[in-house]
Amino acid sequence: MRTFEEYLTKLRGMRPNVYLGGKLVPRDDPQFMPGIHTIGLTYNLVQEPEFAGLLVTTSHLTGEKINRFNHIHQNTEDLLQKQKMTRLLCHKAGRCIQRCMGIDAMSALSVVTKDADLEHGTSYHERFLKFLQYFQAGDLIANCAQTDVKGDRSLRPFEQKDPDQYLRVVEKRADGIVVRGAKAHNTIAPYTDEIIAVPTRAMTKDDGDYAVAFSIPADTEGIHLISVAHNQRKRKEFHAPIENTGAAHSITVFDDVFVPWERVFLCGETKQAGQLAALFATYHRHSYTGCKPAMTDILLGATALVAEYNGIEKASHVRDKLAEMITVAELVYAAGIAASVCGRKTASGTCVPDVVYTNVARYHAGVNIYHEFEVLADIAGGLAATLPQEEDFINPETKEFLDKYIMRKADVPPEKVHRCYRLIENLIASAPGAASQISGIHGGGSPIMEKIAIRAMYDLEAKKRIAKYLAGIAD
Repeated sequence: MRTFEEYLTKLRGMRPNVYLGGKLVPRDDPQFMPGIHTIGLTYNLVQEPEFAGLLVTTSHLTGEKINRFNHIHQNTEDLLQKQKMTRLLCHKAGRCIQRCMGIDAMSALSVVTKDADLEHGTSYHERFLKFLQYFQAGDLIANCAQTDVKGDRSLRPFEQKDPDQYLRVVEKRADGIVVRGAKAHNTIAPYTDEIIAVPTRAMTKDDGDYAVAFSIPADTEGIHLISVAHNQRKRKEFHAPIENTGAAHSITVFDDVFVPWERVFLCGETKQAGQLAALFATYHRHSYTGCKPAMTDILLGATALVAEYNGIEKASHVRDKLAEMITVAELVYAAGIAASVCGRKTASGTCVPDVVYTNVARYHAGVNIYHEFEVLADIAGGLAATLPQEEDFINPETKEFLDKYIMRKADVPPEKVHRCYRLIENLIASAPGAASQISGIHGGGSPIMEKIAIRAMYDLEAKKRIAKYLAGIAD
């Protein structure tokens, strides 16, 4: 396993192809460093006893010790451990840990490449296993580029006026393929090792050029990462862990990018393209059953703390709102546990979480995210949006006034109150806070997509048979 320093050195040596604010920038640009430090937790914490048992596991391919973020789930225990690991790491980061996309994509590929081989006689799974061994040996990080820009949403990929609105194969050569198009919402792409491209939807027989999956180094010629970063304002004196983490995202442009055959995992298999799109979503939504309860934990803790500092922690409406947040966090986590325990083995040997339980969990996390922010805003009051800047709590001319008038309960020092409200500002009145609300709804799929998956997989006929039995209806 590599160290954080080795990861950072690799980033600094990659070809410049990242754009930010209208400029070509290095991967260690200051605006990317909070996100890089977030990823760094997954390297640094392997040395801490609390996390070593979760972050370190054994490769089923080589028997070597590897980071769990590069492990293919072999059984239900692996799914449970990933969920637990994700929740705890998000507590440390104060946000999404960001590294789950890579393993979610790799897990989906491990299933679909085997299924494609069984149906079509291809050799995708052998390619994938070789790539997986390379990926594990390097302790690499991957972004999953799934969401196409889509163009006219009423049209299928092959019907678009501009055929590049979905990523597609434009040329097949003896040594590989050439692809063109763009993927959106690519979190960590500016500081990842690999970009794994997978389809975004089910495909018809006419969509063959769009049924493509591959992995490619993020600095490959022809890839352009047009990026945005969301970070907390750096502290001057009142430093806190939350200021050190952040996230960056990109629109990833593939401008006639060459992909060698050994890195191609689907090419024209439309049935498996739809399967891969759905399966990555399932794995990623299962990851959300760890990170979304963690985010609720953070909002819940901040709500309870500010209520205590304000002296209203025993008020009935506060206790009711806290109970609401607890029920969401633990319901989502419990559904994730159920999805893990009820996981199934596939032909490749990879374990897949239960689709219905996974989507039920992700749905409830998504539809409740704004309410959780609302509860914290309600209990905290307006100060999170109007808190004076940190410098004014340091300036001798204003410090005495602010310390005096930010006071709540007499036994709580003003610095603690200030720090509490600075945290709440970071959580709900900042660029990362606003972005996390949107990603809380749409990350891994919007609530309507979870409903579609639930309806597709749920056995309604079994429930109708129960009703018929109780009603005395005989078929």
